[in-house]
Amino acid sequence: MTDLARIVITGVGLTSPNGNSLAKYRSNLLAGVSGVSPWEIRHFGKTVAGQCDFEATRYQTRKALRRGTRAGSIAIFCAHEAVTAAQMDLDKLGRDRVGVYVGTTEHGNVETEQQIHEVSQYDFDLSFWSHHHNPRTVANNPAGEVTLSLPVTGPHYTVGGACAGGNLGLIQGAQMLQLHEVDMALAGGVSESIHTFGIFASFKSEGALGKHEDPTQVSRPFDKGRNGIVVSEGGCLFAMERLEDAQRRGAPIMAEVLGWKVNSDATDFVLPNPERQNQCMRGAIQRAGLQAEDIHIVNTHSTSTPLGDVQECKAINEVFGDSAKTSINNTKSFIGHTMGAAGALELAGNLPSFQDGWVHPTINVPDLDPECAMRGLVLEKPHKNEQVETILNLSFGMLGINSAVIVGRPPS
Repeated sequence: MTDLARIVITGVGLTSPNGNSLAKYRSNLLAGVSGVSPWEIRHFGKTVAGQCDFEATRYQTRKALRRGTRAGSIAIFCAHEAVTAAQMDLDKLGRDRVGVYVGTTEHGNVETEQQIHEVSQYDFDLSFWSHHHNPRTVANNPAGEVTLSLPVTGPHYTVGGACAGGNLGLIQGAQMLQLHEVDMALAGGVSESIHTFGIFASFKSEGALGKHEDPTQVSRPFDKGRNGIVVSEGGCLFAMERLEDAQRRGAPIMAEVLGWKVNSDATDFVLPNPERQNQCMRGAIQRAGLQAEDIHIVNTHSTSTPLGDVQECKAINEVFGDSAKTSINNTKSFIGHTMGAAGALELAGNLPSFQDGWVHPTINVPDLDPECAMRGLVLEKPHKNEQVETILNLSFGMLGINSAVIVGRPPS
């Protein structure tokens, strides 16, 4: 990357099940506060989920909320918060120089299910079908709603990267900045998954939907008693710029994007391939010009499924097993699986480690599965690292998509 522009993060906007700002989110991660709670959805019944409670009307009118989507509303909230955090004057920058790149797992299911339910109440009289359905369900909706709200006129689209979508949105933003297609990228991921019956029904039919008498303990990566995921909603968008531009305007730089890698398992629809995950991690490390021992925090993807966690831990041990400087944690134990938002939200929760040196733990692991034991695994309580210079963020998804992003301490 020596001949390409250096890319930095200058702002973060997020909403998560346990915090609607980076400060609150981080505080709850260090304090061990879960965001998972009881949830009930039509046709499915009672379950648990990670639910967000952000102030949507801060940036949208009630009319706009009725017309748009939940994913779009999440993206709008995150985008405005990121621009504010980056202290960016969009008029001065040029609104045609802002790109919006939003990772998603899937989009449109919520709106279609809702409309089918609505017309079913009227004997399927399609005069009751909403004329907003098409713009609500097109794949670019969350990113497009952001451009309408800010407003900005640069390129926008979503990146359909399954549960790797949050990382892929960030990678796309970095690449577009290096190509000088834009001067600011709003990039990351969003999820509205808890509002669709289909995703709960599907995970339940696969035997992959977690359960526990205490909702806050359902998501328990690495624990012997883990039995499946928690479906969650959320979002996180990063304001990203070229380093020279950010320094020129005196922007608050939070981290530098050092490297990334995306690859495919090409082996199964659902089951992960640790060999390909290994290659993905090593590819990102190589691109960043680092060695495994140079990585100080690894944020795992692990979702609390019996086999998936073991496969990932195997890959991580093969890459980092000899590294005494690497701390390993997991964010889904706090907020569940935010699907397309996961990569971005989980990276965001670790960014403050560059300033305070603390590594947030994995919670809900009273009985560590020996097959998930990893050197440097941080459990239950925060760990103080003597040095945090680099963070590796892992996100993997169905159909065998793997992503790894490495960020480093802000340049001095």
